[in-house]
Amino acid sequence: MKTQTLFKKILTIRSDFPIFTHAVHKNRLLCYLDNAATTHKPQSVIDGMVHFYSQDNATVGRAIYTSGERATSLYEAARETVQHFIGAQNASEIVFTRGATEGINAIAHAWAAHCLHAGDEIVLTELEHHANLLPWQRVSQQTGAVIKFIPIHADGSLDYTDLDTIITHKTKLVATTHVSNALGTTVDIDRIITRARHVGARILIDASQSAPHQRINVTTLDPDFLVFSGHKMLGPTGIGVLYVKKSVHHELVPYQCGGGMVFNATWQTASWLKMPHLLEAGTPAIAQAIGLASAISYLEQIDFKELAIHEAALCSRLIDGLLKLLPIRILGPIAQLRTQGHLVSFVVNGLHAHDVAAYLDHKGICVRAGHHCAQPLAQTLGIEASVRVSFYLYNTQQEVDFLLETLTQIISHLPDMK
Repeated sequence: MKTQTLFKKILTIRSDFPIFTHAVHKNRLLCYLDNAATTHKPQSVIDGMVHFYSQDNATVGRAIYTSGERATSLYEAARETVQHFIGAQNASEIVFTRGATEGINAIAHAWAAHCLHAGDEIVLTELEHHANLLPWQRVSQQTGAVIKFIPIHADGSLDYTDLDTIITHKTKLVATTHVSNALGTTVDIDRIITRARHVGARILIDASQSAPHQRINVTTLDPDFLVFSGHKMLGPTGIGVLYVKKSVHHELVPYQCGGGMVFNATWQTASWLKMPHLLEAGTPAIAQAIGLASAISYLEQIDFKELAIHEAALCSRLIDGLLKLLPIRILGPIAQLRTQGHLVSFVVNGLHAHDVAAYLDHKGICVRAGHHCAQPLAQTLGIEASVRVSFYLYNTQQEVDFLLETLTQIISHLPDMK
């Protein structure tokens, strides 16, 4: 297996995903190219969750009966699976959330709301998803902290020219995407972290679009906070991960209060458990955490270097085809997408992105159309919406070719192209 390229393994990989098998049995075409939104689930993930509900179902943490203890062991084993997957030093650094959005909001409430003050600065990039923008807008309104942005070039790459004047000694937090969900731009995280460390700022990384596609080691990367979602990496919806470096734990206060995070309570006062339970109030998403662990176990069998080559080759093949279609404008840094990309966004002049996506859907092709939860970025680029094609380990060259053929049919019907 290790000597083969991922292209040669695709049919075997696709057979692990019941949604593709079902489509074949029903004689339906499913050309799924919306993996930046969510990915499909291998049978092993589905089986892991079904097994829990059918044989181990119980709540976790306080039960002293056998099935409750077994459920607790499975849940904490899932935490350890995540810990090892991202290279964390301690399981206490792994907090289960509903997704990356909740992880960012948790830090906004549990850390920033009481650690930041008027005149402090938060630095973001112009590439950010709403999930890494709106919570900081609220923190700014609550604390008086000022938000600053690292700008982008016209091609969607990040402009680091004035990094030293944007990230200053007033900067208390730098919150940046690792890979843009809208353009596929890869951010030079090491460069940003180096500058942030120089001024003593905390760092948060939104790894929603990187954790599924490349090996991340938080010990080497060295952020203070990092978030990603399970459903974008073969796992179930409703589960995500918030990594918090242990040296920052003492700066946190509870994000939510209730069962599962309390150490002692009286009618007047309460004290809290330590991390990670400090930020895990209520009954957690137990089955989803187990499903995420199963997804990680599946991904551990994948050579991530092969995956990167595979996805970049699909991006390059798509870009080559799109460049031949005159009314199409490709967004994002094309050269970078050819070597590091897993998604390509574009606009068809004369057609709304929603209309393009609707036509593709009639052919069984699933793509994303819209502003991709990044409206300020779309405004900066001067567009209302775009079509986004995003790949993962089960996509094929044939799917890219079919997409290009269908786009050619769409363009042939435009009046100015007749």
